Amino acid sequence: MPKETKDMTKLIESLSPNERKIIPFLNEKNLDNLREKTNLESTAIVRALEFLSNKDLIKTSSTSEKIIEPEINGLLYLNQGLPERRLINILVDKKSLSIGDAKKESKLNDNEFKVALGVLKKKALINLINGNIILEGKVEEITEKTLEEKFLETLPKKPEELEPEEKYALENLKSRKNIININEKKSVEFELTELGKKLLKTDITPSKDLIEAVTPELIKNQLWKGKKFRRYDIESPVPKIYGGKRHFVNQATDYAKRIWLEMGFKEMTGNLIQSGFYNFDSLFTAQDHPVREMQDTFFIKNKESKLPENNKKLIGLVKDAHEGKIKGSKGWQYKWKEEDAKKTLLRTHTTCLSVQKLKKIAENKEFPAKYFALGKCFRNETVDWSHGFEFNQTEGIVVDENANFTQLLGYLRLFFKKMGYEKIKIRPGYFPYTEPSLEIDVFHPVHKKWVEFGGAGMFRPEVTIPIFGKHIPVLAWGPGFDRIIMEFFNITDLRDMYKNDLNKLRDIKIWDK
Repeated sequence: MPKETKDMTKLIESLSPNERKIIPFLNEKNLDNLREKTNLESTAIVRALEFLSNKDLIKTSSTSEKIIEPEINGLLYLNQGLPERRLINILVDKKSLSIGDAKKESKLNDNEFKVALGVLKKKALINLINGNIILEGKVEEITEKTLEEKFLETLPKKPEELEPEEKYALENLKSRKNIININEKKSVEFELTELGKKLLKTDITPSKDLIEAVTPELIKNQLWKGKKFRRYDIESPVPKIYGGKRHFVNQATDYAKRIWLEMGFKEMTGNLIQSGFYNFDSLFTAQDHPVREMQDTFFIKNKESKLPENNKKLIGLVKDAHEGKIKGSKGWQYKWKEEDAKKTLLRTHTTCLSVQKLKKIAENKEFPAKYFALGKCFRNETVDWSHGFEFNQTEGIVVDENANFTQLLGYLRLFFKKMGYEKIKIRPGYFPYTEPSLEIDVFHPVHKKWVEFGGAGMFRPEVTIPIFGKHIPVLAWGPGFDRIIMEFFNITDLRDMYKNDLNKLRDIKIWDK
């Protein structure tokens, strides 16, 4: 058998059932005609055309055009008239009518009636006086069709075909609900290649021994023996199939939690809504500190939090810490107000969970102890590429009477190393609730530069004494986790972390540190 004949035979054996249905009618060059001749759906036809194109049997091209068409309300108004037309027709005879009677007689819904009043008032055809609608337009102005009515009757139409007055009518109708719609219609054009022309002259009827698809019955009864299977081109392009996966932010947080657990930490959790007492006061944050202003914190109106029940001692000691009544501390030199501590807010950091966990550790005498948290926090920031009003923070505490600053540095180096950062740099920092305090910079392995990742330190006596009754060393650090996520996934705009762009979510790489 000549090679050309062999190749044609292989080609015929590779054709799918839908391709075989289409091939005899390829000279039609029209999707509507193909649909009529083959009884196939448009999607099936387009897919079959793509397969034929991959086999170099046809060349395809696609075009699109915009069409202005009446939508559901537009079709209704073509029959019944626009709301303003129906309202003014009632006024023609009566000249004046109360708003209530006009609405009742016109049988317009609330939205249509409001629109009708607005349109007629704008065109100076009516006036509203003491709850009555007064007709003021001339007869010829009232009876003549409006630009909007004339335009609606001409649809469907292409945008490039519009006259200036039609463009004006289009803009007016676009602002109204479900009257018109601008649809984009796509069409596929195709033509036969030389190979396609040859195939068209060839008998493509499949052999009785050709198996189109494998079925359980075929395998079970061994009906496949002695028969041929339809050929498949494994190199032919096919639609990409996306498997299910967790959101990339959840992937990252799950990984970080595993790191904490590997380091021997237990997870601590808590509510997103917190009291000022736990979010600020118990962390020795002054009540006149700027972070407690509305421009920094989301406070919840008309919602007062309860202070720790059955623990007046803790409340009193926190008050003493602020007022400078704890030995060795000057406090903030003001009178602490309980009402400020009762304010309710969205937590500004996960450190509020740490101080609550310390309280339980003290009650259960759980020494030493290591805990971590990872979750959402909220701050009243102006949203841009680098700031958002919500963010993820991770938090770690170590409670040990023998803990020291050197151990804190060791924990930080180990955590960031496991997150993929070999080098970290420590520099002095300031936080109201830690002393000494430090800022953490990591060396980015790709960008070759130092990047700020968060703060750390040892809790001050003003934090620990009210809880434990004495000062016990507590190592604490709370880096922002969104920065780590952005660096790994090459996200340059923080807002992209919260977009529901399905294509981007599908294509983004899997966390594989």
